[in-house]
Formats: sequence, structure tokens, C-alpha cells
Amino acid sequence: MLLRSASAVAIAACLMLAGQAQAADAPAPADNTELDAVVIVGSGQTRSVSTLVPSSLETLPPGTSVQKALNFLPGVSAQSIDALGVNEQSLSLQVRGFNTTHLGYSLDGMPLGDGAYNNYNGLTISRALISENLGRADLATGIAGLGIPSTSNLGGALIYVSSDPKKDMGLSVSQSFGSEDTYRTFLRFDTGEHNGWSAYLSGHYAQQDLFVNQPAYNKSTGKQFNGKVTYKGERGQLTAFVDLSRTNQADDAYLSKDMLNRLGWDWGGYAPNWDAYVSRAACSVASLASKCVTSTAPEKLADVTFTNGQILRNDDLFYIAGDFDVTSTLKTHLQVYRHTDKGAGNNFITGLSNQGTTDTSDDLPVQIRDTRYTIERDGVVASVAWTVGFNHIQAGLWLEQNTSSAARYIWTNVTGPFSLAQYLDGQPNTAQWVQKTDWNTQQFYVQDTITLLNDALSIDFGFKSTNAKSNARALPGIAKAAAAASTQFATGSLKASDSFLPEAGVRWRIAQGHEVFASYAENMAMFQGGFKLGPQSVSQAVWDAQGRYLKPETSKSFDAGYRYVGDKVQLSVSAYEVDFNNRLLQYNPCPTNQQQNPGCGNSFHNAGSVTSKGAEIGVLWKPLSWLNWYNSASYNKSTYDEDLNWCTTTCVIKQTKGKQQVDTPKQMFASVLTLKQGGFSASLQGKYTGRRYYTYTNDQSFAGVTLFDLGLAYRFDSASFMKGAKASLNVTNLTNKRYASNFDSSVFAPDDATGSILVFHASAPRQVFGTLSFEF
Repeated sequence: MLLRSASAVAIAACLMLAGQAQAADAPAPADNTELDAVVIVGSGQTRSVSTLVPSSLETLPPGTSVQKALNFLPGVSAQSIDALGVNEQSLSLQVRGFNTTHLGYSLDGMPLGDGAYNNYNGLTISRALISENLGRADLATGIAGLGIPSTSNLGGALIYVSSDPKKDMGLSVSQSFGSEDTYRTFLRFDTGEHNGWSAYLSGHYAQQDLFVNQPAYNKSTGKQFNGKVTYKGERGQLTAFVDLSRTNQADDAYLSKDMLNRLGWDWGGYAPNWDAYVSRAACSVASLASKCVTSTAPEKLADVTFTNGQILRNDDLFYIAGDFDVTSTLKTHLQVYRHTDKGAGNNFITGLSNQGTTDTSDDLPVQIRDTRYTIERDGVVASVAWTVGFNHIQAGLWLEQNTSSAARYIWTNVTGPFSLAQYLDGQPNTAQWVQKTDWNTQQFYVQDTITLLNDALSIDFGFKSTNAKSNARALPGIAKAAAAASTQFATGSLKASDSFLPEAGVRWRIAQGHEVFASYAENMAMFQGGFKLGPQSVSQAVWDAQGRYLKPETSKSFDAGYRYVGDKVQLSVSAYEVDFNNRLLQYNPCPTNQQQNPGCGNSFHNAGSVTSKGAEIGVLWKPLSWLNWYNSASYNKSTYDEDLNWCTTTCVIKQTKGKQQVDTPKQMFASVLTLKQGGFSASLQGKYTGRRYYTYTNDQSFAGVTLFDLGLAYRFDSASFMKGAKASLNVTNLTNKRYASNFDSSVFAPDDATGSILVFHASAPRQVFGTLSFEF
């Protein structure tokens, strides 16, 4: 209630200050050099920062997630099962040894959460911003900066900025077609600028089928709306933004190495052959054993699935922000936001469905697993910047209240196949667990940047104070049978608090275009939520035994390097060392596809530290006005500092000290060649990702892989009332290389001698997309 009152006051303050504003100069637009570049080196920064601009998205098909487009940057491994990188479950990111949920994310200064698949505190950039509306994306590898509103940024941050409305009225339309029955329509209307006011309205609809061998119930759809309004006055700017997103995704099965050897890359379930699925599923239900039809090679009972289910997410996101020049030396920023989410994951699973009669002839060995999520969060972000002599002092505050829930219900009244691409109505039969969590976050920072020697030397230092708390409550839920849901997940509180997390950096311009820099930062992460990731997703007994001993994860990062920005060359070289402490691991004795079932002894423990050391280089060369060539290389050695005491039913010491961290390639190389001559443009992107382990002892891994993507386009001149047109062709995975794409970090284990852990998604094959775009 207090935060919502503060939000109302903040909105009123924005409107009042906006009412006092008068016409002002707009920020200078990026020059043509920046617009044509693939990536921009972060000149003037005291830490490693790379900026992705919209032109760098042209190698990939329209609608591709901006997060996947980061893959060619130094130190970044972005993986996804689908060519567009929008599948929620398979989108993963690794930066300098830190995975998706150990990074920070923001859009226009508003927090997006920790990027977790199991919704609890935010949403992905794909659901927050249509890719054509991207203004820029700043990737701070290693050290995020004090101002980002995040409680997960142990290893850096992604700072997304949406594009502003255009000064001139116009309409943009594009239509894409492609592999797997891909269909996508995008529209954007800009009002143009009128007395300081400007706005745009945009939307897209997209659909695509799975590439695996599942010819029914295999369609993913996405509908999204973005709207933005700005008012620019003499004393500042007022901005309002809205995002409405509706995604409905057919999901792909996780595979094990053993399954890959027997079933191949494209195993996809039995749909639409319901009878075959039922006959196999009966082998797993004792009362229906007489109906069992034993699987034939290469099948196994463990592989029985009709479809791998459907993922649904409905998001409504809003913010209003004001940036004001109180005086020539004093500037303020005030922003309020609200985000609500309704999510579900629906799957057919094996189990007895009884139709409620004594006649068992119509019983089926099939149930529905219905996992539900909700988010309701409100927040305020405020900051002030004051320039006094050679000091630039900044202070900021972030407050957020969030109520999230997760529940898993079982339907035992299945009579036949139907589409799970819907929210299920009615009252489920039983509940496995139901939990609701209230989150309260307060974060404050202060920083001083000293600029000396005619801006040749800058030194910044400051700290942030973070206080985050979660109160989880186990609930009985809405099932017909009042299940023991209250004992499956715990009631309890977790707190992560540190009043002094310092950060300091220095940047020295040693000659025109040449800079050296160094920085140091300490960070702490709030305990995660969600039904698989968080330490409150355990039984009450486990919680009572372990909860008070858990410590929040922390990191200490040092980063140093050299950069050069010239007319034809941009160069960035950096080295770093990071200490990652109190890492949390999930221990579970159950098979990986059953870990949230009743009776599994799920537990979380602090499991020691990881030391990461590495070096990165990025080079952009522009030898000719029509040619850009960007190359990056990175080396990362992230190793465990201790052996692992692995406890399930018993405890065993696993030899992990000195082993490479899971899902962390040591070597990566990327190259992007871009040509623009007249109306023609072409871009070829190649990326080598080194070996990745998925066990802590490094006994199992997938070898390195090299991939290529191609983009071709021709832009036509304006004609009559049409300002321009463009035809483009994009080919992903150009050489049709099949490989293990993303890993499921929640199922990593010490070893996997039999290759039975369901840990990876198969990659998409080569896919082709064509797009026609028009501007009016």
C-alpha cells in the first residue's frame, strides 16, 4: 500500500513538472557512423560495455529476440532452440561464466527481473519490447553499474532502451514468411512531432510450428502491442510506455545423450496418434497394465509423450517517467511502473484418469499437469544528478512490491486428446503444491564521478545498499481434493541485505581515441523464486532444517582494459577476475523430468565458490565506406574452488575442485561481415562456441560448434506516397549443423555416466525467412 501511494504521488509529480515544461532541444541523434555500425565500443566508460544498435539485427530474421542477437559480442553465449530466440523455456544467456539468472535486465530504466523461465519477478525482453522498437542495448559484461534496478546482477547487466517516436508522421509495415510455416506481421504508426508531443503505436502477430517430428498441436503464436508517448519541453521530457503481450508456445522436449543416440535430434512425441500414446502410457499405470503395448526400439517407456505441452504468458506492462532539468547543474529522473502476468504450462503426463464410475473400461493412463503462475508488481525508480565543479554526483532509489504465485494442479478426468494451448477452466482434481510469495525490495545508491585534465581522466566511486525480502506462504489451492499442497512447498521468509556494496572505476584518455580503464565492484543477489529455482520451493520439513542457514550469493569483480575508437577501427581489449561465492545448488534424487513431484527430497545448499579469469577482444574494422567487419574472441576459465559434498539420500564427495563450470565455454570466436552498397546490403555472421559441460565433474559435455547466419536485403527508393520499400532474405544455421543448444540449469548434476539426464534442447535445423517491408 505504501509503495502504491508513492507511485501515485510520483505520477502526479511527473504530470505537474511536465505541465511547467516548455519546448526544448531534443537529444542529438546518433550519427551515421553509429547507425551503420554493428556494435559500438563504450568510450568514456570505466568498465567493459558494448552497445548493440538496430542495424546489427539485420543478420537475423525480423522478430528475433534482442537477447539472442547478442551472441556475437565478446564473452557472450546466447542459446535458443528456435531460430528467433523467443521460446521461453529454451532462451539462455551466459556472460563471463554467469548464467541468465545471475544478470540484471532493464528497459528504459525499468527492471525486467532476472530472466528466469519460471516467472516470478519479471519478463523477457521479447515479451516487453517488439524488436523493431529497439533503440539500443548496452551490455555491461561483469560490472553492471550502480544505477541498474536489479537484485540479480552478479555478472553484469543488459540495459535495453526503446526507440523514441519519429519526428515525422509515418507508417511502417512488414510481412514475413518462412520455414515451419512461419508467418509474422508488424505495423508501426508514428504521429510525428506536434508542439513537443510525439507518439507511436505498433503491434505484431507471429506464428511458427515446431521443427521436431510432431505434426499436431505444434503451433506457437505471439501477439504484442507497444505504444510510446513523449513530450519534450524546455525543462525536460515526459514519457509513457505500454506493452501488452500474449504468447502461446508449443514446447519442445528436453533430451538426454542416451535419447539422442536412439531417437535422433527431432524426437517429438506421438501426436496426433492418441491410441499409440495411450497404449505406451498404460505400461506406466499398474491398474491398466493389461492395456500396455510394450515399446519397440528405439523407444523407451521414459520417452512416452503425446506432446511436450504448451507455454502461455499474458503480460501487461506500463510506465510513466519524467526527466527534468531543475537547474543547469541539477537533473532529476522519476519513473513509476506496473507489471502483471498470468502464465501457465500444460502437459499430458502418465497417470490414472478415472471417469468417476465403477466401470474401469473407460479409464485412461493419462492425466494433465497444469502449472500456473501470476505476477503483480509495482515500483518506483528515482534519481538525481548534480554537477558541482569537477564532481558529478548521482543518487538513486528503487522500490518494488511484488506478489507472485506458483501452483501445480493435476486433472484426472482426461477422456481424449485436445489442444492444451489454452488456460484450463474449471476445478482441477488435485494439487501437488500451491505457494504465494510477497517480495519487497529497497535499493539505494550514491556515486561521485570526478572529471579532471579536460576530461582526460575520470574517476567514479560509490556504493549501493540493497534490502530484499520474500515471504512465502503454502496454500491449499482450488483443487477438488484438498491435497497436501501445504506440505509440499514451504511457508517461510528469506532476506538478502547488505548496506554497503562498493563500486569504483577509473578511465584515462592517454591520447586522442585511446583509453585505458579499470573497475571493481561487489554485488549480492536476492534468493530466487519460482517453482524450480528458489530455495523456498521445498517441503516444510526441509525448509525448517535448512532455511535459516542459507546465504545469498555474492560476487567480487575486477575488470581492466584498453579501447581505441578511430574513423576506421574500433578496438576493445579487457581482462577480468571474478570471485563468485555462496553459490546455491539444488539437490534432488528424482529423475530430472519428475523433480517437482510429491515425495522428491528437493533441497538447496550453499556449495562453495567459483573463480573466473578471462580475457576478451572485440575489433570493428571499416576499411571502406560500404564494408564493416567485426570480430570478437574470448577466453574464460571458470573453475570450482572446492570439491562438492553432494547429498541426496546419502552424502558423497565429488571431485569438482579445478573443474570448468557447467555451461561455460572456455573459448568463443565470432565474426560479422556487413556490406552496404547503394540499396543492397548483406551480412554474414559466424560464431564458434567451445565445449560445454553439463556435469560438475566434467565427465559429460558437448563439443564445440561453429554456426553461420546470413542476411540479404535490397532497399528500394521512394515512389509516390511510399517513402521506401525493402525485401530481405534471412537464413539461420546456414550449414544445417545440428547441435545441443541450451542446457536446463536446474538439472545439472555431479556426473552422468549413462547419459540419461534430460538436460538439453536440440538445435533448430537450417531455416529460411523472407520479408517485405514498406514505409509510408
